[in-house]
Order: sequence, then structure tokens, then C-alpha cells
Amino acid sequence: MEASSDAAVDQLDALFQRQREAFSFASAPSIAQRREALKKLESLIASYKDRIVEAINADFGTRSSVETLSSEVALTITNSRHIRKNLHRWAKTRSVWNHSSIPGKTQLQYQPKGVVGIISPWNYPFQLAMVPLITALAAGNRVLLKPSEITPNTSDLMKRLLAEMFDETEVAVITGGPDVGEAFSALPFDHLFYTGSTRVGRLIAMAAAKNLTPVTLELGGKSPAIMLRDADMAKSATTLSFGKFYNAGQTCVAPDYLLVPEGKGKAWADALMGAVADSFEDLVTDTDYSGIISGQHYQRLTGMIEEARQGGATIIQPPHDAEAMQAARKLAPTIVLNPPEQAALLQEEIFGPILPIIEKPTTADMIDYVTARDHPLALYVYSKDSRAADEVLTKTTSGGVCVNGTILHLAVEDLPFGGVGKSGYGAYHGERGFREFSHERSIFRLPGWLPAGLLAPPYSGLMKKFINWQIGK
Repeated sequence: MEASSDAAVDQLDALFQRQREAFSFASAPSIAQRREALKKLESLIASYKDRIVEAINADFGTRSSVETLSSEVALTITNSRHIRKNLHRWAKTRSVWNHSSIPGKTQLQYQPKGVVGIISPWNYPFQLAMVPLITALAAGNRVLLKPSEITPNTSDLMKRLLAEMFDETEVAVITGGPDVGEAFSALPFDHLFYTGSTRVGRLIAMAAAKNLTPVTLELGGKSPAIMLRDADMAKSATTLSFGKFYNAGQTCVAPDYLLVPEGKGKAWADALMGAVADSFEDLVTDTDYSGIISGQHYQRLTGMIEEARQGGATIIQPPHDAEAMQAARKLAPTIVLNPPEQAALLQEEIFGPILPIIEKPTTADMIDYVTARDHPLALYVYSKDSRAADEVLTKTTSGGVCVNGTILHLAVEDLPFGGVGKSGYGAYHGERGFREFSHERSIFRLPGWLPAGLLAPPYSGLMKKFINWQIGK
């Protein structure tokens, strides 16, 4: 470990201890204080919007300002606003019906968990850090945030933004590489929230298990899009292209492969290329088309395409200047027709602007293909027949679903967002997120008139009759 890493780990330990010492249930902020803090944070984020666009653009080389403003700034603020407006209702101690035969008042109380750790990724470096942080604060917690080292400009900006509003005993940002991340996940947090790859998520869960720390894992996987035979080709190609090539495919819920009826692969590829042509005039100069995050990721993606080409797949791309694109660290939207099953494109999460198309004879074959693989984070099905779409939903599972569209379910605050199986566990957004970062405490209040002698030995005949009545004898 380098000296700088040692210093960062020491700083991390000190920040954690300060937050741990500062936290107590008695000093947790009131609901009114939490709502006011969220309101101020929303205003602060809005005032930082131009700097957020600049920082993310610097990290990506090219990042569409519209995509940054919509997916990073606006989505964060609307999530916070939704939480703030509903928090008083979610956080209220509520009575639940007592179905037992024991008289008493039953309640549920929501308490903060304490000190929460958040590890956020690089693909949406602001939103995927701030929305979990805002939700954890709404639940009354203190937060330590470890953003990705791959987006240093955005990480440094978040650190400055949050320091304007919070003391380090309330919210603190720690930056650093894998050594710091490893030390971070080993801390005895009261809750640990991670967004990233399945491989690293497994390591996070193992580290947290040593402290019995509850974990939320927001992972990824291979999210399928299914075109049933009656899908509207022109309209569906537009919405699928949007979801796939938004942020140049660097989205955890981007469609990772497309299943189409047998004999329709080329037609769908042409339709998708038509949608790309309608969206982007010149891929090199068009600032609405984002770059790839790093040279390493760029090489990984081009290697996937070349492997599929050598395996006999047909590669379809729009006209472009390959050298200029590479210099700009941009990768052309790419369709891969019927890649070999063993190709990395079909085995690994792509996380880039490449879409394999696989032809299947029937809907049943498409369903079998999906269910034979790990449960995806998202599933997309296109059909004019709602019953046909529902059949696909009934026979598959996924973290979330969008019918006749892609990725937009992520922006609906009332819908929980999370995975299932290897695409993650736990969920957040809206009320589900508030509950994720809260301890749901059960309270049972016995009535004063209940004789204490009925509950303790020596047991009376009345107690025995009561037990028999419960059993049904």
C-alpha cells in the first residue's frame, strides 16, 4: 500500500469513529429537520448544475449535457423532493392490526440505523451516490460516502458540495482506489450500500458478513429485451435504441441483448440503425453521444466485437470515421447479429453501445433462453397484446420490468429499484428506500387491566383453557 493510501485509510477510520461517537438515537434529527436539510440540499444541487455537467464531461471525455442534467441532476432532485414531501407519513409510528388472541396495542416504529456506508459507481457518478445518500439522511442516519476513483472530477466536486452543507460527523466523502474501498467495506457500519459489478459485490458482501453488517447490493447482469412478433417495429426500435445507447450503453439497466422472432434479426438491426441515424448526425462531433469512460473499457468493448466477428457474427455499425472515433474515445452503436453462444458478448455484462440480436422460433424459446440464465436487473418486453406481454412476465423474473419501453422505470420514484439473485438484493427509491435505511421496530403495548398472574407459573386452569382454545380443542 502506498503512503497516500495509508493516509486515506487512516482518515477513513478517523471519520468513521467520529460519526460513530456523534450518533445517538436521542440526537437523531427530527422529521422537520430532515425535510429542511433535503430542501436546502436540493437548492444547492441546482446551483451546482453547471459544475456537475463540467465535472462529468471531464471524466467521460464527452458526456451529453442533456443526459447529465436529466439522469444526474434532475433525477436526484426529483427523488429528494418526493422523499421530502412524503417523509412525515413514511416515518410516522403506525398502528397495525393485532390479529393475535393476546390483547394489546401493536405498532411499527422507524428508527435510523446509525452510520451508513455508501460505495458508488462511475457510470452515473453523481446520481448513484446522491440518491442513496439523500435516502439515508431522510431516515436519520449519518453517512460516509466512497465514490468511484474512475471519476475523480465528479468525486471531488461532490466532496466540496457536501462539505458546504454538512459537518463531517453528519456526511463525509472519502476518496481513493481499491485499497480504500477494501478498508471501507471492512468497517462495522450499521448498513452498507453498494452499487457496482457482481464480482465486487460478492467481495463486499463477504467483508460485511464479518461484522454482520446488513448490505444492499445494486448490481447488474444481462438485461434482456424481448420483441414479440406483433411489436411495432418503428416505435419499438426508437425506444430500444434510446435505452441501449443512452450514456453510450454504460447503464446498469441498459438492454444487454435482444431476442427477436426467427428470420427477423436483420430487419430489427436495420430498424435500430435507422433510429441511430435519426438520433445522431455525426457521432464524432455530436455532443449528445457520450464517450466511453476509459481507454481500458474501450479496449474491452472493441475486443468483444472482434471476438464475435471472428466467431462468424455479422457486425453492423453506422457510417463513421473509426480513427476519429477512437481518438475521441467514442464507440459507434453496434449491432451484432447471432453471435456465438460462447462469445463474451453473451457471457458478460457489456456496459457499452453494443447490442447482440438473437433469433428464436417462438415466445416459449425466448422465455426459456432468459430463464436459463441468472436473474436480470431489468427485463423489457414489447408487444401490442398485453396478455402476451403478461405471459412473459409471469414466466420470468427480474429486478424490474418496462413494457414497450426501456430504462424509464428507474425514474419512477414510487417504484422500488433493485435486483434479484445475482443482480442484487435490497431495493431503494421512494418509501422502499426509506425502509431500507431504517430499522423497523416492533412495539407491543400490554393493557394495564391484564392480570400479570395469568402469564406466569403456577399456571391456572384458565391459562390451560386459553391454550386449548388457541389450538382449537
